[in-house]
Amino acid sequence: MRSMNRGVRTAGGKFLGHIAALITITMWGYSFVSSRVLLDNGLGPVHIYIFRFVIAYVLVLFISHKRLVASSWRDECMFLLCGLLAGSLYFIAENTALEYTLTTNVSLLTSMSPLLTALLVSLVYKNEKLGLGTWVGSALAIGGVACVVFNSSASLQVRPLGDFLSLAAAFSWAVYSLILRRLNANYDVWFISRKTFFYGLLTSLPFMLFETDSAPLLEVIGRPAVYGNLLFLGLGASTIAYVLWAQSVKSLGAVTANNYMYLQSVVTLVVSALVLGERITLMGVTGIVLIVGGLWVGDNINKLLAGRRNKL
Repeated sequence: MRSMNRGVRTAGGKFLGHIAALITITMWGYSFVSSRVLLDNGLGPVHIYIFRFVIAYVLVLFISHKRLVASSWRDECMFLLCGLLAGSLYFIAENTALEYTLTTNVSLLTSMSPLLTALLVSLVYKNEKLGLGTWVGSALAIGGVACVVFNSSASLQVRPLGDFLSLAAAFSWAVYSLILRRLNANYDVWFISRKTFFYGLLTSLPFMLFETDSAPLLEVIGRPAVYGNLLFLGLGASTIAYVLWAQSVKSLGAVTANNYMYLQSVVTLVVSALVLGERITLMGVTGIVLIVGGLWVGDNINKLLAGRRNKL
C-alpha cells in the first residue's frame, strides 16, 4: 500500500512539474517581447536586468528570510555560480542580443539550452548516455538553428553578434541547470531562488560600468509601458517563474524540464508578430518546425527504443 501511494504521489508530482514548466515557459516566451519594449523605450540591457531582479529578490525575501547562508561554503559557491550563470550573464547577454537581432531569433537560439543540457549531463554523469533519439532530434534542432540565424532578413543576412550572444546565453543556462540539479537535493525552491537573485544582482554590478541608456533613467521609468513591463518581468517572469522552474527541475529532472525551453519560441513568435510587428520569413518558420520537431522526434525515438529493450 505504501509503495502504491508513493507511486501516486510521484505521478502527481510529475504532472504538476509539467504544468509548472508550461506556465514558466509561457511567461519566459512573453518576457522577450517585454524586454524589447523596454529597450525601445531607452532602458539599457543591464538596467532592465537589475530592476527586474531587485523586484524579484525583495518579494522572495519576504517569503524566505529565516535561513541566510547555505550548509557549506561549497554550496554557497554553487549558488554564486547560479546567480552568475542564470542571472547576470544569461540575462545581460540575452537583453544585449535583442539590440542586434530579431526578438524571435533570440528566443529560438536561447531555447537550444535543452540540447546543451543533455550533452553536459552525458559528459558529467557517465551512466546517462545520449540515446539515438537525442542525436536525431539534435541534428534536426541544429538545422533549425541554422534557419533561425538566417531569418534576420529576407536576403539571408546574418547578424552574428546578436545570434552569438543568444547561443552564449543558452550555454550559460545549460550549465546552471546542471548545478541546479545538485542543489535541488538539499534546498527548497524559495531558498534557491533567493540566493540566485542575490548573487545575480551582485555579479551584475561590474556590467554597470559599460551601461549607457539612450534616455534619462527617471524619465524612462515613469512611462506606463516601462513600469508595467518591469513589474511583469520582476513579479511574473522572475519571481513566480523561477520558483516554478526550480520545482519543475526537481520533479522532472534537468533534461526533461529543459526540453520545454523549445516551446518558448512559439510564444515569442506569436507575441512578437502581434505586438512588435516583426516579420517572420519562411526560413524562420522552417527553423521553428525543425527545432520543435527535433524535440518531438528525439523523445519518441528514445521511448520506442526503451520499450523494445523492456520487452526483450
